[in-house]
Amino acid sequence: MASKRLARLNEQLKRELAELIQTEVRDPRVGLVSVTAVQVAADLGSARVFVRALGGDAERAESLEGLVAAAPYLRKLLGQMLQIRRIPELRFEEDRTLERARRIESILAAVLPPEAHEGGGGEADDPPEEGEEEEREEEEGEEEEGAPPGDPA
Repeated sequence: MASKRLARLNEQLKRELAELIQTEVRDPRVGLVSVTAVQVAADLGSARVFVRALGGDAERAESLEGLVAAAPYLRKLLGQMLQIRRIPELRFEEDRTLERARRIESILAAVLPPEAHEGGGGEADDPPEEGEEEEREEEEGEEEEGAPPGDPA
């Protein structure tokens, strides 16, 4: 039951923080930021807020610094909006899932043969060539005539 409550709280905090960051935070360091996820601790003492900021590395770091500076103010606003006893301490972190996904894809591209990752087309999807279809029919005919594999004749 508690996990459902935490999941609901995570989603509510994500929505509220996304709106508050866009409307209430006036720090010039905070650029275009989107809240991608929130993970609240079981004791409601802290919440990890994952954000994705646009721009280069320096601009993303600056946006993160601005959000860290605005965290107490955002926590106060959340306390006025939400009807929960304890508002968690906000800890902003950069969301790196896209970088991790790109890294995994590049590793897979290096390991797998080119045909395997070009759109999923395999041998089963390719139309049979002229001689292959006849060979398949001959093999199927031989299997039907003989005893099933594994049966002693």
